[in-house]
Amino acid sequence: MAKNLMIQGTMSNVGKSVLVAGLCRVLMQDGYQVAPFKSQNMALNSFITEDGYEIGRAQAMQAEAAGLSPSVYMNPILLKPTGDRKSQVVLMGKSIGDVAAKEYFSHKKKYMPQVLEAYEHLAKEADVVLIEGAGSPAEINLKENDIVNMGLAKAVNAPVLLVGDIDPGGVFAQLLGTQMLLEPEEKALLKGLIINKFRGDVSILEPGIQMLEERAGLPVVGCVPYFHLDLEEEDSLAGRIDTASAVNRQGNDGANLARRMEAQVDIVVIRLPHMSNFTDFQVLDLQEKVNLRYVDRVEELGTPNMIILPGTKNTIQDMKWLRESGLEASLYRQVEAGRVLFGICGGYQMLGETIEDAAGAEGGGKIRGMGLLSMHTVFHADKVQRQTDTCIGQLTGVLNCLSGKHVKGYEIHMGRSLENLPIVQEQASVYGTYLHGIFDEGDLAETLVMALQKEAGLSGTRGGTAEPKKKAIDYRAYKESQYDALADILRQHLDMNQIKRIIGL
Repeated sequence: MAKNLMIQGTMSNVGKSVLVAGLCRVLMQDGYQVAPFKSQNMALNSFITEDGYEIGRAQAMQAEAAGLSPSVYMNPILLKPTGDRKSQVVLMGKSIGDVAAKEYFSHKKKYMPQVLEAYEHLAKEADVVLIEGAGSPAEINLKENDIVNMGLAKAVNAPVLLVGDIDPGGVFAQLLGTQMLLEPEEKALLKGLIINKFRGDVSILEPGIQMLEERAGLPVVGCVPYFHLDLEEEDSLAGRIDTASAVNRQGNDGANLARRMEAQVDIVVIRLPHMSNFTDFQVLDLQEKVNLRYVDRVEELGTPNMIILPGTKNTIQDMKWLRESGLEASLYRQVEAGRVLFGICGGYQMLGETIEDAAGAEGGGKIRGMGLLSMHTVFHADKVQRQTDTCIGQLTGVLNCLSGKHVKGYEIHMGRSLENLPIVQEQASVYGTYLHGIFDEGDLAETLVMALQKEAGLSGTRGGTAEPKKKAIDYRAYKESQYDALADILRQHLDMNQIKRIIGL
């Protein structure tokens, strides 16, 4: 069986997912076969494995960092919030229905056999299993039925490193307070501490680190600086969207003004209340001359070159919100002006004529869609979950340059549209697809941006043909470079020799 190590945090968003990914890449580079594992994840960003199972996007990212194909065994339980105090439970890659939070937390320990079976499957094939916790292990009201923090660490006898986020302040209290609330057998598994997201001169922090080690009786195995890398990780991307939305409301000031003045193509993503899989747009944000914005108010919309309706975990409720917020009426005006409107998954369904949830898959009901594409959607109790590798058919509008382009991604939706639809459906300047990750393959994102430049008559076109400003981004190679950069940062700021000793390597 494999060696193991568990990364737990003092709270959510301390950087556990990224640290696990980075350690996966470090150990892979050092010749070990390493697998990520998270028993229970709560996220609206998900991924479909090659064999059609749904897992959290963070575990897919960690698998890529480890040089592996994502597997359902890496994330046996995924909770996808569908509303207040309710989530869809995905067990071993398949939905078993919506469950109220109180009911789930009182019965979740019954899933422990599947959790351990998934872990053991990985442990038989890997040299090291790197386990990610969730939230905090010191939630004393939840300890009795814990299957994701110390409850799991005890079950698989995993040494634990505890991570604290210094950026908001109070990191010493976070770490020492968490340790204080652990039971004796849990404290015995705690082998070291990590301070994450540090800004400034570490020499100023060193006296505090020494006092922390003395009081905790544990080594601080590293102080990781605050850094900026493009990683498809739930918390970091959500934070980026929050920041982008806040800056958008503040207006054109500072760095935002500089970027907007330089940008030629303005792409807006409608920030739906239950928006999911916003990793679809990260490759667009990397394109030269693109300003990618997330908006949820009419007054923020402006006159963009393209508007995206993203995926959602509650299509009917978000369609109601789009209508009540006034954004639907604004989108009609944008389409009348010839601007590109592109829907993905749930956003695609909103562009159709009707959405019906007779099965109660997302709460039930029926609603009129925007009527911009010819299709009707009916929800079923089971999901479509599959990877897709194909080519876009013939398009005739603004995005006709995408015709024949190779695309690779995945579908994950409970609604079925009643027509036999192409991979990208088109009507005038309105487009829709069920394919997540559609912009990631090859030079598709760059070609899309050049088409928008050409349509707007912007610079970057010559003789009616768009000219690339730089070599096209190979998004998959770019992600690999980010994993390598992450590994370099961790090697510099973590004591990897000590961590390997803790693992037992």
